[in-house]
Amino acid sequence: MTETPNPHIVDTDTLTGEMRPIRRAVLALGSNLGERMASLQGAVNAIADTPDVWVTGVSPVYETEPVDCPPEAKNYLNAVVLIDTTLAASRLMDRALAIEDAFERERSEVRNAPRTLDVDLIVVGDRRSDDESLRLPHPRAHERAFVLRPWLDVDPTAELPERGPVSELLDQADQGGIKVREDLVLEIQ
Repeated sequence: MTETPNPHIVDTDTLTGEMRPIRRAVLALGSNLGERMASLQGAVNAIADTPDVWVTGVSPVYETEPVDCPPEAKNYLNAVVLIDTTLAASRLMDRALAIEDAFERERSEVRNAPRTLDVDLIVVGDRRSDDESLRLPHPRAHERAFVLRPWLDVDPTAELPERGPVSELLDQADQGGIKVREDLVLEIQ
């Protein structure tokens, strides 16, 4: 069982003695190629195995129709993972990319091409970034029901910085083509 740290305390790096605050982060997972559920579960396991990361919640799994994808794209399985972490946002992004690579994610010039695994950082505490390699909060999360619906399920009081309550954003988003898969459950190990 994962111990949830107190978000109001500061963790000390044992090697450097540097004080690092614990931040809540939201990661969105998606897969529409290969063994979709196995990829999502593997991502949850890899996130949980990351030093200085504590998984505090995992949403139900949703099956969603592809959005802005090539015509041949198949349905996605999507979920959201809540974590508490002392990692810097850039290091968390590096970890997300490494997890995608471990599941043989192929990067393509085709926008929103099918993928074995997608791990998106949605928010990392109150961090803001407009760097090309890391945009926080995620610039399109506010309009994506496949992110908002599972996020709201796991955190009913969630707010997307600069956009507002997730519940209100979901009311404004197109929720067609998204359905909960009660037969699929991600485990926190």
